[in-house]
Amino acid sequence: MTAMILAAGLGSRMRPLTNDTPKPLLEVGGKPLIVWHIEQLKSAGFKDIVINVAYLGQQIIDHLGDGSKFGVNIVFSDEQNEGALETAGGIVKALDKLSETFLVVNGDIWSDYAYLNNFQLAEGKLAHLVLVDNPEHHPLGDFLLTGTERKYTFSGIAYYSKRLFEGVSYGKAPLAPLLFEAMDKHKVTTEYHKGIWHDIGTPKRLEVLDKTLKEA
Repeated sequence: MTAMILAAGLGSRMRPLTNDTPKPLLEVGGKPLIVWHIEQLKSAGFKDIVINVAYLGQQIIDHLGDGSKFGVNIVFSDEQNEGALETAGGIVKALDKLSETFLVVNGDIWSDYAYLNNFQLAEGKLAHLVLVDNPEHHPLGDFLLTGTERKYTFSGIAYYSKRLFEGVSYGKAPLAPLLFEAMDKHKVTTEYHKGIWHDIGTPKRLEVLDKTLKEA
């Protein structure tokens, strides 16, 4: 199974830290955010990783190379000419590099979620989303947890079928409308992750995570 790390965002809310450094290369606990992802994916048995890049993307490409120094194979989906294509658009551009069912991880989170490199979607399903408790900055949540009437926050971790993206044209495209449409058709499953999860959307949250990891 292929894993994809989303690393094409502008990191606007992280400025001035991202004025000259792309968000995935900001360090926490002594290493760049994206390296944490790569190491966790490798530990879970993932060998092939696709990373999309846009803003200051060449820095990410130069830093990670082909992935051999991490023991994985990295292929880049370069959006620098188009500008960030948003989540669905970025995935569509990279589809030919991905397995039929694939894992996607947002580059601006940190979690101890146990990735599965042999995950199988339930029959007829198009996506499986990992949900977490609603943080203070997102109290209303995103999606209903399967079997409940309570909304939880999308963690930025999910397994997708290529079929979810059939009919999506090349170009900028958000992911949420695709997921809500698939949910209305009962083609999405969800799970609750009760472990560690951080959304690193601001310099303050980055600072908190950095301190937590250094004290661990």
